Amino acid sequence: MKNIKIVSLTACMAWMLSLMLFSSCSNDDSASSTYVGAPVIESVMPSGYNLDGSLKPLTPVTLVDPKNYYVIHGKGFLGTTKVYFNDFDTYFKPVFVTDTDIIILVDEKTPYANASNQLKVVTTKGTAVFDLTVAPPIPTFKWFNSINAAEGDVVTINGDYFLNPIVKVGTQNATVISSTLTEIKFKMPANGLDKFVSVANISGVTPSTVAVGSALYDDVMQGDAGHWMWNGSDIFDTNYKTDKTQGDSSIRFVFGGWGGADMKFNSRDVSKYKAFRVKVRSISANTDAKITFVFGGWAYQIQKSIASTWTTIEIPFSAIGNPTTFDQLTLQESGNLEVIQYLWMTWDLF
Repeated sequence: MKNIKIVSLTACMAWMLSLMLFSSCSNDDSASSTYVGAPVIESVMPSGYNLDGSLKPLTPVTLVDPKNYYVIHGKGFLGTTKVYFNDFDTYFKPVFVTDTDIIILVDEKTPYANASNQLKVVTTKGTAVFDLTVAPPIPTFKWFNSINAAEGDVVTINGDYFLNPIVKVGTQNATVISSTLTEIKFKMPANGLDKFVSVANISGVTPSTVAVGSALYDDVMQGDAGHWMWNGSDIFDTNYKTDKTQGDSSIRFVFGGWGGADMKFNSRDVSKYKAFRVKVRSISANTDAKITFVFGGWAYQIQKSIASTWTTIEIPFSAIGNPTTFDQLTLQESGNLEVIQYLWMTWDLF
């Protein structure tokens, strides 16, 4: 613990020393005088350390990232009462304020959309305004639908931080039809099959976790050649909209004890994929709900516990004989319970 404290103190001293050296070298006024007029912002520079422990260079920027420290450089900052990024009242420490510089942390709650794109420093002598952009976080990519979209189809992306988004399918730019901070609609370009979709903003890029064309169900059964329940009183609903984890619909299975269902698909090549993946949840009163996934007729039976929250289950193809084609999935309730199991499922191969 002593070593950690010594390093921390040394770092802080180096940081402040670098700031004082910069201020003394860049200030045109004499060392003995203090500017007494309204404040002036001349530049904003990143402050802090690189991963190797070295100081970041004091290089002016016009784009700042929340949760990072910056130096506001100029003059007339003594007597500062408020600092605003995009009109957001931002906390600062008076001990980190000199006549020429303010060290400040950009708050992670700072607005970035439909914002003024201005930094303001308010002092007892007046207000300084500086054009500055606050970057959004890197996009969060939750899902896109339809996963099996064809050329020209309108696809919806769900996520967050979609400020002026750029959408690509593979390396191709896609046409964005509309966007909000949490949803994008774009037109699927040609040759999108087996490509990943990505969303970029000024802060970075995030790809999808599934490829175009990899779904067995994405609001509708893909290549469905028939399905049937073992018990006529059970329920199989492929258009259940009350509860879903992505898209507009899910599949609802209602199983009695040891009940099940078979789903038959048109045979498809799965040699380019590595696993079967399903999102599932149970609203059974039983806390030990289970389901058995059956592949290859009954050659491979894999039992999994089902939680009451949406959970992703992944079954590697290596666990089911490394199939090169896929045409059927069987599900069986495996708790031998005198209760009803409710399961909603979406899945994809990837």
